[in-house]
Amino acid sequence: MPVLNFGSCCIDHVYSVPHFAAPGETLPCSDYQVHPGGKGLNQSIAMAAAGAKVKHAGKIGEDGRWLLDLMASKNIDVSMMKVNAGPTGHANIQVTPEGDNSIVLFGGANRTITKSDVDEALEDAKSGEFLLLQNEISCLDYLINRACERKMRVVFNAAPMSSDVNSLPLEAIELLVINEIEGFELTNTTAPDDIIAILSSRFTSTNILLTLGAAGSIYAGRDASVFQPALNVDAIDTTAAGDTYVGYFLAKYSTGASVEASLALATSAAAVCVTRAGAATSIPNLWEL
Repeated sequence: MPVLNFGSCCIDHVYSVPHFAAPGETLPCSDYQVHPGGKGLNQSIAMAAAGAKVKHAGKIGEDGRWLLDLMASKNIDVSMMKVNAGPTGHANIQVTPEGDNSIVLFGGANRTITKSDVDEALEDAKSGEFLLLQNEISCLDYLINRACERKMRVVFNAAPMSSDVNSLPLEAIELLVINEIEGFELTNTTAPDDIIAILSSRFTSTNILLTLGAAGSIYAGRDASVFQPALNVDAIDTTAAGDTYVGYFLAKYSTGASVEASLALATSAAAVCVTRAGAATSIPNLWEL
């Protein structure tokens, strides 16, 4: 059964900088590149790279038509994508020599999703089909509710974090994926065990996947918890690491594989990703792991 990703598509403008620009500072960069991006697009490419059958729904502007060609070349079904008159979403990304990144995001066409777009995309959705979402498109509350009405298995990556996430029906989804920053925003605590305890108490039917970068990741399910250590690699760019992790995890998990096997595969893929520059272009194929 294919995974439906109703997600963002962006154009990434990547600047190599000696450090993140401070307020009021004009900072020269040593390199500038343009890459395909957006958490939705990245995660679809990661799932397809892992061998999953993927359908992608969403919106782009005329300036983003090349993103459709890219996704199609990765064997992603883009028949549900729509082209808007306005600009495609885009991001300005600063990357330091240590591989850290700082991102300013403009939603563009991603923020023009309507209820009718949702109804059209879910018209043929089947019970038990996975729906992957990120916090970069509009109409998420309606999308989650409609998907649950159709008994889809909803996976929500609450990134980038915003106050709107607190008003979403997260108690209705199957899996909430967050990192430590998003965990803090949702719980006002930094301790991983406390983040999981608070969210598990708040959303009693929702599984939690907490990624911790170099410290690994924790899956807290309704029946069991699993810790997955990270792999030790020399990172040069972490931009798409989280998206690679989510995509590979769901590609494996959606086949009926165990949580343990899914976490291990996702960790291996993310470890390769951070050794490469760029966002979508850094996502490895399954045979490279």
